[in-house]
Amino acid sequence: MLNIHNLSVSFGGTYLFEEVTFRLGAGDRVGLVGKNGAGKSTMLKILSRELEPDSGVIATEKEVSIGFLKQDIDFIQGRTILEEAYQAFVEIKEVEGKIEKINEQLATRTDYESDDYSKLIEDLSDYTHRYEILGGYNYVGDTEKILLGLGFKREDFDKLTDTFSGGWRMRIELAKLLLQYNDILLLDEPTNHLDIESIIWLEQFLRNYPGVVIIVSHDKMFLDNVTNRTIEISLGKIYDFNKSYSKYLVLREELREKQLATQKNQGKKIEQTEKLIEKFRAKASKASMAQSLIKKLDKVERIEVDEDDNSVMNISFPVSVTPGRVVVEAEDVTKKYGEKTILKDIDLLVERGSKIAFVGQNGQGKSTLIKAITKDIDYTGTIKLGHNVQLGYFAQNQAEYLDGEITLLETMENAATDTNRSKVRDMLGAFLFRGDDVEKKVKVLSGGERNRLALCKLLLQPINVLVMDEPTNHLDIKSKNVLKAALQQFEGTLLLVSHDRDFLQGMSNIVYEFKDQKIKEYLGDINFYLEQRNLENMREVEKRDVVKEAKPKENKQASYQDQKKNKALQNKLSKIESQIQQLEKDIKKDDQRLEKEYEKLMADATFFEGYQDKKKKLDTLMENWELVHEEIENV
Repeated sequence: MLNIHNLSVSFGGTYLFEEVTFRLGAGDRVGLVGKNGAGKSTMLKILSRELEPDSGVIATEKEVSIGFLKQDIDFIQGRTILEEAYQAFVEIKEVEGKIEKINEQLATRTDYESDDYSKLIEDLSDYTHRYEILGGYNYVGDTEKILLGLGFKREDFDKLTDTFSGGWRMRIELAKLLLQYNDILLLDEPTNHLDIESIIWLEQFLRNYPGVVIIVSHDKMFLDNVTNRTIEISLGKIYDFNKSYSKYLVLREELREKQLATQKNQGKKIEQTEKLIEKFRAKASKASMAQSLIKKLDKVERIEVDEDDNSVMNISFPVSVTPGRVVVEAEDVTKKYGEKTILKDIDLLVERGSKIAFVGQNGQGKSTLIKAITKDIDYTGTIKLGHNVQLGYFAQNQAEYLDGEITLLETMENAATDTNRSKVRDMLGAFLFRGDDVEKKVKVLSGGERNRLALCKLLLQPINVLVMDEPTNHLDIKSKNVLKAALQQFEGTLLLVSHDRDFLQGMSNIVYEFKDQKIKEYLGDINFYLEQRNLENMREVEKRDVVKEAKPKENKQASYQDQKKNKALQNKLSKIESQIQQLEKDIKKDDQRLEKEYEKLMADATFFEGYQDKKKKLDTLMENWELVHEEIENV
């Protein structure tokens, strides 16, 4: 489907990658990984033809469609969510508009016998046929299904996109891309603005996607659950294995160990041969043997060990002073945006040394409560910070507050105090900004590099309470691991908002779920929370207090039966969705054939019988999907 041969790209004389070659075929779900700045986003831009390589060839099969989800998007203001999502169907909407105009004319005209009227009828027939071929009768249902899967509610559909945050707008862009059923999907950090529920839905969608999917992501669990192949860009080379990310890491390390062992053995043999050469050179009778060994040694292909870029940040968060026992105390906190209430009568007590995770769907108030605690927004109710509390706040869009027109060094020096200004260069070095890097302007940095700089800047202030809102967005996996280790060793108080399940594991001892304007406490880590949430999702009504009580055996049995039934239904639903996607793909191919070979296929009764059968099957499957979905909701 897509062949990449001897691809090279350089910036400022330095190669991001040099003469890389690989091939992508249908069913490949590739995790494109590497450090921040390694060239992952650049590779996606080249594959999408948005950027030209310095050299190399990209060959595709004819009429291959490519969809590209970028990190930065622009929206035209004034459209509702549905109107924006419908932009995925450009031709369908054009044909739909023409049909509407013709119907309007037919409703007002009375010259039924005229040639113009006959022409309108003929045009209506042609456009209606075209509309059917393009899938015009299915796009509304498909759009709603994908928007609901990505976390939107039906009441959101007619709201303007202007009223939604950047994360929700990214979801709309993702929905548009998924609706187009491209042959190749290029996704740059698709999970950055998704909550856990939407990530799980997207995983299932991508696992069933029949085309090629290439994902740049630093969510290890997401990569493991979706991908069947990993391509790493490191030091200008690529490493390509038909394995998910975790399995790839194991294989890569095994390969490197074998290379080291083989290189060591080869080194011993070369050393022995060199000793023999020196020994034989000293004797005239053995000179010919020495020359023979020299020629043999010259022909030996020296084994090279794959270089590994193991440079990582050196980061720690020292506690400035010890605060009082109560760090944050909130009472009756309520926040509204216009008529919409986000939080209502929230009470929260945070004690010194607590490690707290805020989780839940986007728009439920996690960042809102954080901003209330940090005094970034107005609210009703009271929030008191305890004695000697010194907050360090990392906002979700922290990197956006950086001035792109000044250098990294100037950014740090402007934020430094007299006591730590002399340490600025050392701090930048600890965050992998070394040598001439510190003279770069902020605007040339990748998303992950900007986040690293923002974290570095955060350390310039005294901290004993860390408040972090999605700190891992754009960070590469190694940097995330270093940040995670630093936060685990932090002896102060931590309030953490994140949708990254892998990052959250082992990070907290209390989880607060935000839902329906309230917060709900789980005294445990993220795994305990997910376990409890899954159990509750299988019940008709949440009964948190009942979980603590001893239950009769029959209730346990009923609960087990519900779980068993739900699992069976989920499997059935997944199978139906897979069949629906394959049928839609087949129908799309038939539609494309009709466009090109209409006259020829009109005479082929077998083709049209098969075509109509597929459409009937699709309608039946859609009905079955709705029925199974209703059953799941009732369990």
